[in-house]
Amino acid sequence: MKKILGIIAIVLISNLYATAQTTHREKDRADVCKENYRALFGGEALTDQGTDPELMDILQKFIFGEVFQTGNLTIKQREMITCITLATMQTLPQLKAHADAALNIGVTPEELREVMYLTAPFIGFPKTLNAVGTLNEVFTERGISLPLEKLCIATDSNRHEIGMTIQNRLYPEGIASVMDGMPGNMGKDVELFLTDYFFGEIYSRGALDLKTRELLGYCVLTTIEAESQLQSHYYGNINAGNSPETLTAAVIQCLPYIGFPAAIKALRIIKQEYGKHASNVNNLVRLSKITVDTEQLEAYNAYLKEEIEASMSCESGVLTLYAVAEKNNPNKVTILEIYADKDAYEKHLKTPHFKKYKQGTLPMVKNLELIDVKPLIPGLKIK
Repeated sequence: MKKILGIIAIVLISNLYATAQTTHREKDRADVCKENYRALFGGEALTDQGTDPELMDILQKFIFGEVFQTGNLTIKQREMITCITLATMQTLPQLKAHADAALNIGVTPEELREVMYLTAPFIGFPKTLNAVGTLNEVFTERGISLPLEKLCIATDSNRHEIGMTIQNRLYPEGIASVMDGMPGNMGKDVELFLTDYFFGEIYSRGALDLKTRELLGYCVLTTIEAESQLQSHYYGNINAGNSPETLTAAVIQCLPYIGFPAAIKALRIIKQEYGKHASNVNNLVRLSKITVDTEQLEAYNAYLKEEIEASMSCESGVLTLYAVAEKNNPNKVTILEIYADKDAYEKHLKTPHFKKYKQGTLPMVKNLELIDVKPLIPGLKIK
C-alpha cells in the first residue's frame, strides 16, 4: 500500500502544472538547503550532529533544499504557510521555531499574529488560543511589546455589510446553502455567522490582504482534509487573485508537515477543478449520425457496446460516448462524442478497440454523418 501511495504521489505531483515544477534539478539541494536554513534560523544545516543526524539530513534537504524551490512562492509566503500549518496541527514546539524564523526573514509581528487569528474559524478558538500563546512567547523573548496594534476594521454595525462584500467578491455566484431544513430554522443562524464573523470580522482585518488570507485558508483546509471546502475555496482563491500554480505550490509547501496522503487529496482537487476549466476550452464535441443495415443491427450494437466500454475505461481523453437509437427507427443511431481535445480524438482513432469496431461494422453501416457541435452550456456534466 505504501509503495502504491508513493507512486500515486509522484505521478500526481509531476503532472500538475509546468510552472509549479521544482528547480532543484538546476541547483544543488544541499547548498540551497544551507542558504535557506541560515536565512531562517541563523544557524547551520546538515551538521551531522545530534542524536539522529541521518533523519535531520533527510528532513532538512527535503524541506529547505527541495520543497522551498518548488513553485512561485516567496520565502515570506512559505514561512506563513508553514506557521499556519503547524498551528492547525497544534505542533507548538515546531510552531515556536518557525514563528521565530518568520520574523527573521521579514514577516512582521502584525502579519504573524493575523496568520494565527485566521485559524479560528477553521479549527476553533481553543486551538487558536494555543497557537497565539506560543506566538506571544516568541514576541516576549524578542522584546516585542504586547498587545500589538489593533487591526480590527469591522464594527457591530457594519460587520454584516463588510462580510457580504468580501463573500460576494470571493463567491460571486453565491455559496450553496447546506443549512436549509435544519431544525428550528437555525441553519440561517449558521449562514449569518459565516458572513458576519468569518468574512466580516476575520477576513477584513488589517496586515494581510484578502489574497493572502484566502491562500492561507486553503492551507488550513488542506491540513484538516476538508475536501468539500477545498473545492469551493479553490474558486475563492482564483477570485482573490491566486493562480492554480500558486495554490499547487502552497499545498506542496504543506506536504512535509502534513504528509503525502493529506497533500494528495488537496492536489487532486486542484487538478480536478483546473482540468474542468482547461477541458471546457479545448473539448472536441461532435454528433455521429449512423444508419445501420436493419438485418445486421444486432451485430452492430454488439460491436458498438464493446467499443464504447473499452474507450471509456481505457482512454482518459474520451470524456463521453453516449449512444441512442430512435424508438421508431432503431437502426438510426446517434452518438454524442466528447473528447478532451483534438489530440485525444486522434489517439482514439488509433486504438485497437476503435479499429476493430470500424473494420467490423464497415459493411453494416449504410450512412455516416459526423457533425461538429458547440455546447450551449460549456462544462455541464452528464450525471
